Amino acid sequence: MSAAHASASPAPPPLDLSRWRNLPNVLIAAGAAGALLGLLLRPVQFGYSWLVAFMFFLSLGLGALFLVMVHHLFDAGWSVPLRRFCEHLANLVFPWLLVFFLPIALLAPRLYGWMQVADPHTDHALHAKLPLFTKPGFYLVAALCFAIWTWLARSLRAASLAQDQDGAARHTYRMRRLAAGGIFLFAITLTLAAILWMKGLMYEWFSTMYGVYYFAGSVWMTLGTVYFITMVLRRNGTLTAVLHEHQFYFLGSLMFAFTVIIWNANLPEETFWYVLREKGTWWYVGLALIFGHFFLPFLAMLRIDLKLSFAWMTPICAWTWVMHYVDMAFNVHPTLHPDGYPFQWAWLDLACAALMGGLLAKAFLKDFAAHPPFPLKDPRLHEAMGIILVHPSPISGGDLDEVDELNHAPETNGGGR
Repeated sequence: MSAAHASASPAPPPLDLSRWRNLPNVLIAAGAAGALLGLLLRPVQFGYSWLVAFMFFLSLGLGALFLVMVHHLFDAGWSVPLRRFCEHLANLVFPWLLVFFLPIALLAPRLYGWMQVADPHTDHALHAKLPLFTKPGFYLVAALCFAIWTWLARSLRAASLAQDQDGAARHTYRMRRLAAGGIFLFAITLTLAAILWMKGLMYEWFSTMYGVYYFAGSVWMTLGTVYFITMVLRRNGTLTAVLHEHQFYFLGSLMFAFTVIIWNANLPEETFWYVLREKGTWWYVGLALIFGHFFLPFLAMLRIDLKLSFAWMTPICAWTWVMHYVDMAFNVHPTLHPDGYPFQWAWLDLACAALMGGLLAKAFLKDFAAHPPFPLKDPRLHEAMGIILVHPSPISGGDLDEVDELNHAPETNGGGR
């Protein structure tokens, strides 16, 4: 469906979000009660459930940080209206995700088998990973990761907010420089975090693609989140004046692209990880990931016009959360439960996720309410709205065959219907 046809559609009614106002408080209360009960009943199981939820929400913070940096790296125009709330999502890394990491840090000697090896030099798999897989290395890497993520997220948002005041181009240049150097630090720290905190549960296993795998899943889930937030903010009028149909099309296209994750192994030191996850109910969880993480969203987003449909895309965005959470559980729980998913402890998984989700939602909403909802004086805001396209291209605001339409003032009743 062309942008012209999409623009001709009647404007959807505004969303009434008042009924969801107390949801974060409900999640916090229920999650805290369940998590505390799990901690008292079985601390090790609590640690694994907490780790699943932590790696899931860390994906959201790091995925948003990546989207902010890639926006500056490619000098993208279409994503300007979405950048501000992505900056808020990225800043959840500190202090909230750092606080959520503390239980993992305290329970680490009971969660990670390599910490229980008396002499690492007698274990070849562990000896090959020294000095990274040592207790000092574990905590130093954690401190380094959070320091770099916090510095990048806060610096990028600070420059963005400063530009709201004076509109100076120097802030744009600063954000580009931060993104140019930060993307390398981001890649290194994300890989270290995924390896130490999740892959390290089975330290004997070797994988050269694990960091890429965690990164791709994180961005996929974050894109679904960003798409949904954009639709909500468009429907309630917050971003209506600065959005164009192509924001939804490009977000949907990126979600479609990140759906394809190829990850396999054919070496003896790699395949045992998969063999373990073919036992019991893990076999069915693996099949669910194959079809639910790839085939279903891949086929659901093939049609271009459906990427602009609120009713169609909302379930897909929610599905990215479900599948990514299942993926995190598939990575973590087999270490403690090799014969299948521990359904008897599913309530603890949900409690940990609810507690973190409720607290992060309140923090995000507080940040969003405290600052302008989009970059007010970014020099490419008009381009994102479809008003100015000096050199039109797919990355700067529209398809080449729709240049004439995009040079007019943006329609406000388009995408996200």
